[in-house]
Amino acid sequence: MDNNTQRPHHTDSDATTTEQTHFGFKTIDAAQKSREVAQVFHSVAQRYDVMNDLMSGGLHRLWKRFTIERAAVRPGMRVLDIAGGTGDLVRAFAPRVGAQGEAWLTDINSSMLAVGRDRLLDQGLVVPTAVCDAEKLPFPTAYFDRVTVAFGLRNMTHKEVALAEMYRVLKPGGRLLVLEFSQVARPLAPAYDWYSFNILPRLGRMVASDEDSYRYLAESIRMHPDQETLAEMMREVGFERVQYFNLTAGVVALHEGVRLDAS
Repeated sequence: MDNNTQRPHHTDSDATTTEQTHFGFKTIDAAQKSREVAQVFHSVAQRYDVMNDLMSGGLHRLWKRFTIERAAVRPGMRVLDIAGGTGDLVRAFAPRVGAQGEAWLTDINSSMLAVGRDRLLDQGLVVPTAVCDAEKLPFPTAYFDRVTVAFGLRNMTHKEVALAEMYRVLKPGGRLLVLEFSQVARPLAPAYDWYSFNILPRLGRMVASDEDSYRYLAESIRMHPDQETLAEMMREVGFERVQYFNLTAGVVALHEGVRLDAS
């Protein structure tokens, strides 16, 4: 399934037209998307990690480990994890920043954030947490050394706005890391599509009692910008030294960008 042919098109030139966006393969009002996405993650929060292990065969842990190592977090740094969900990245970052640093766990979804916070507390990690929208981050400009978002960008309504906010809160020299499902290598696409649209919804029904949410997740991956498009979106909001790493034949890609200017 080709990303470009599935992506809906709209124009802002007609001020009387309600802005449209996609929710999976459906076209909906942009104002409605955050509510629809919230319902998905309220539904799956308690079984989210189990489903991740089943869906990826445990590979999501290796993808996140690669992201953590690329972040190169050091003592005293301030790190913001957006759409941090159940806290996998912050669990690694918190000990690395130490007592003088900060590792923030944030998510727009209170159910996901509660699961992540509680799991970190169970492991003896007390970190600052906040329910917040990536398109309107409640943090000062040039505050963080690192911003990370793993498997969350594709669910954001205005990705370019969210990326600009991530740029804003980074210090000069700070780095953004975006781990997200991407465009798989073409020879694997038929098998990947069959798995995504036949197996994932069934797993969702059996394990999380929610087939529809996992069908949406499969669809949302196809609607997400491909590797080069996302890299260009990052450049357009100001990031430099943008690069990406294809993982597992492009099933997932890690994008990196640096904020160099001090403006």
